[in-house]
Amino acid sequence: MATRSIKRYSFKKQDLEGLRKLGTVITDPVGFQSRHGKLLKILNTKFDEGILKTLVQFYDPRYHCFTFSDYQLVPTLEEYAYLVDLPVLDRVPISGLEEVPKASAIAVALHLKTSDITSNLTTKGKENIQDLTSKFLIDKANTCKSTLVFESILALLVYGLVLFPNIDGFVDANAIQIFLTKNPVTTLLVETYHSIHHRTDKQDGTILGCPPLLYKWYTLHLPRSYLSKDKALYSEKIMSLAPTNVVWYNPTYDIGTIIDSCGEFANVPLLGIHGGITYNPTLAGHQFGYPMKENPRNIELEGIFYHYHADSKGMRDQFVKAWRTIHKKNINQLGDKSDLNYETYTQWVINRAVEYGMPYTLPRYLSSTTPEQPLPLLPSTQEKYQEKMADLKNGPLSRANNTYNCDGYQNLTFLIDHYE
Repeated sequence: MATRSIKRYSFKKQDLEGLRKLGTVITDPVGFQSRHGKLLKILNTKFDEGILKTLVQFYDPRYHCFTFSDYQLVPTLEEYAYLVDLPVLDRVPISGLEEVPKASAIAVALHLKTSDITSNLTTKGKENIQDLTSKFLIDKANTCKSTLVFESILALLVYGLVLFPNIDGFVDANAIQIFLTKNPVTTLLVETYHSIHHRTDKQDGTILGCPPLLYKWYTLHLPRSYLSKDKALYSEKIMSLAPTNVVWYNPTYDIGTIIDSCGEFANVPLLGIHGGITYNPTLAGHQFGYPMKENPRNIELEGIFYHYHADSKGMRDQFVKAWRTIHKKNINQLGDKSDLNYETYTQWVINRAVEYGMPYTLPRYLSSTTPEQPLPLLPSTQEKYQEKMADLKNGPLSRANNTYNCDGYQNLTFLIDHYE
């Protein structure tokens, strides 16, 4: 498999020790999480930049996912919602078309006087965005006597300095707006995709978004042994990771439904702070415990990316309209859970990896020629058992040789015999 050149990326860093120290003052972390989500856990996450720099080398600008040699990983709304512990609300995310938050609305949310906010709003940056200094907010947090006020200010500081950082030392109007809507998950995901896609296009530069959250998402799918501090390069570790080693599915983030598409789009159009991008839940089936049976239709993978300042086709308005009609799929529509990959899909991924090229040398056999295969999940009924048997006998599973059908049949029979 051919290799392509390595790109130089970096991630925005900020000194968060003062904010972390402020977080230790919280006396009821469980209550704080119930009101604001897992902000403290994200704040205290010290990500390994080496892992993220290696991960983004695999970003696939055609399919808006991470394409490895014989599998793909897709950051999803549902996984991000789990990591932040906040739901994706059934409403249009912020799109930049909203009015700038009024000082009175900010004051109400923080339980402060409107005059305090008005006298401390400043304008920074090329876009003349209104913001509050982190110094003002930290001083207020340190001097207030109300737990409610303290927690609200701390939450806003995490939004502005960790989740949606912009100018160092400032919490800008975008972060404030998202904080007021209490709907950050969609924007967190789009900022991840949009920044990585933009930097992949430029082939270098600083990736924005929330690096600690991207780190938590990726390590959710890695074996613990891959996070150990040894002499092996991250590139070697990741390239040696076979599909059977990936931690694909975690039931803790499975709420039974997924956002599959919006409006007339066949995938999910994400609206962000700087622009929009589509993402493809159809590629994430394995991450929700469902088999990947065939290569997706092209219409399901339509790749749209744009900046608001260069949106000549009016995509932002189309994305906003789409979010007024959210399409979800539940367990009945998604089918039976299984950890099987079928040959058609696996070969499709391999073909894409060969076409696009890998950033590093592959030190192992591809999964289509690997002798090991994942065992199927136990069918819950006799009827489903018969369906599985017929499927394994006749269906093209994800192995290039014909012996896999026989092996899969024997493995399932062995499991059923012991299960019964």
